[in-house]
Amino acid sequence: MADSVAVKPRGAVTEPAHGGHRSTKRSRREARAAYLFLAPWFAGLLVITIGPILASLYLSFTDYSLLEEAKWVGFDNYVKMFTEDSRFINSLKVTTIYVVVSVPLQLAFALGLALVLDRGLRGLSFYRSIFYLPSLLGGSVAIAILWRKVFGAEGLVNAILSVVGIQGPGWVGDPDYALGTLILLHVWTFGAPMIIFLAGLRQIPSSYYEAAAVDGAGALRQFKSITLPLLTPIIFFNLVLEIIKSFQSFTQSFIVSSGSGGPADSTLFYTLYLYLKGFKSYDMGYAAAMAWVLLLIIAGLTGVNFLASKYWVFYGDTK
Repeated sequence: MADSVAVKPRGAVTEPAHGGHRSTKRSRREARAAYLFLAPWFAGLLVITIGPILASLYLSFTDYSLLEEAKWVGFDNYVKMFTEDSRFINSLKVTTIYVVVSVPLQLAFALGLALVLDRGLRGLSFYRSIFYLPSLLGGSVAIAILWRKVFGAEGLVNAILSVVGIQGPGWVGDPDYALGTLILLHVWTFGAPMIIFLAGLRQIPSSYYEAAAVDGAGALRQFKSITLPLLTPIIFFNLVLEIIKSFQSFTQSFIVSSGSGGPADSTLFYTLYLYLKGFKSYDMGYAAAMAWVLLLIIAGLTGVNFLASKYWVFYGDTK
């Protein structure tokens, strides 16, 4: 006769095993310890990041001079920005030209040099270090001062031109050329995107090129059909980063123009004008509004890039 099976009444409470109870207590202790260690980070996030962000958003709707109490003015700062402030419009124009011209040139130069280095040169690590150096120094005050000297009326560039009988202008002092010198400085800091391009090139299987060569494809055809499509995620990554970085450029313009954005506001970057309004004119409310407009511009362009990427960025797992 089969053994009878005891059936536990409905609603009966099962006593937890001692091992499970200890495990639960240990998990709670670990959670408390984790929150304790994370507490300084959360405090920093609140005090250093979220707090100032919310404060600047509030100040953007006020008339605030640092010396007096902030007065609520609503959207007056934003309306004035686009309807009355010609220097703001000019700074936006100068910055847009700077980004549109310098970013593609820098990425093209970085990609071209990465292709050369990918051919297996001796001392590759040395060349990578040398070419990456400008990216480390390009945003520094020292390099900006050096750039001003090099392109000055009696600088190195004009000294070289004088050898062949050409009298060059004062490049940084001429409104027609001043912005071009800053664009050239940005292109010169190609090291970071070059290293990323080089890493991407190293990930492309050599068998693709071997198969293409067997089919009779030349170097140009291989670049167009293999290298460029497989590098589009890297190009997209560098493009987004460099656009954001370019809109935030400040040191170059500040040093080269002696903090004025001259000559004739030809190098008046958006961030430089924001600095002048906030820390020279003490119009902090207006400067805060400019900062939020810049945030919206960068966020909008980044969003557009991500939306457009599905039409030209190729991923290997895309069917």
